[in-house]
Amino acid sequence: MLGSGPALAQVPRAPLPSPDTLTVPPAGRLSQRLPILAGGLVVSYSATMYLLGQGWYTGERTRFHWFNDLPEWKQMDKAGHFWGAFHESRGAVDMLRWAGVPDRRATWYGGFVGFLLQSPIELLDGRDPEYGASATDLAANFLGSAGLIGQQLAWNEVRIMPKYSFHTTRYARLRPNVLGKSLGEQYLKDYNGQTYWLCADVGAWLPSTSRWPRWLQPAVGYGAQQMVYNDADANAALGLRPYRQYYLSFDVDLRRIPTRSKLLKRVFYVASIFHLPAPALEWNARRGLVAHGLYY
Repeated sequence: MLGSGPALAQVPRAPLPSPDTLTVPPAGRLSQRLPILAGGLVVSYSATMYLLGQGWYTGERTRFHWFNDLPEWKQMDKAGHFWGAFHESRGAVDMLRWAGVPDRRATWYGGFVGFLLQSPIELLDGRDPEYGASATDLAANFLGSAGLIGQQLAWNEVRIMPKYSFHTTRYARLRPNVLGKSLGEQYLKDYNGQTYWLCADVGAWLPSTSRWPRWLQPAVGYGAQQMVYNDADANAALGLRPYRQYYLSFDVDLRRIPTRSKLLKRVFYVASIFHLPAPALEWNARRGLVAHGLYY
């Protein structure tokens, strides 16, 4: 709430605790929480790799090989690798803090978890005849983890949050074996419907007397359209010419919404990786400036 009246404007605002800083348990609780954390990580990672194997890597296998996919998909897949590694590292750092590991150690021990979790996917890619292990995917994984570590070392909190949004497109129907048949597959595979955002907590840089609401954050986004094939001629045969999209919008940081419910806090924490629908300005080389009343 912004408040009103001259008296309120003169009262310094108490600094808000970082929503990424979890309460450190009392002495003795560290050994109890670490096994829970380790077990949950093993189960969740195993489930993720299984789902990827069932939903994505369903074809034949070949010998491990490398492939330069940097020119493909307008680099949307690289943005996805960055986003995934960042939030896996963020979760690992916060869970280590929850387990009682001091902040500095939690940052370094957990900060590269995203890179370590994402990188084995290249082993699956490397044995897929239609793909191949990608050095630039590994680089995007590293940058995602490094982006989290850098913010934690600089501010002990996340002030620039990568987020993701998705909407269905007509392009998936043109090549469902690659862009996805079901909604769940399209969520992972259809880059035409994906948008990646960077949302800035500008209130963190403002004086404590500022009345800027910390839950309101400006956001810049990146997407692309008309990508059915990676071959220009194949796309042209369908009447398509892939192009990039750039967005300016705002986002609501759910972590800043006050609540006493522990359940809601956890829900808001997880949901904070997604960009909420909001009005947006888009610019692309094809149509110029486009206004969206509500963009997903």
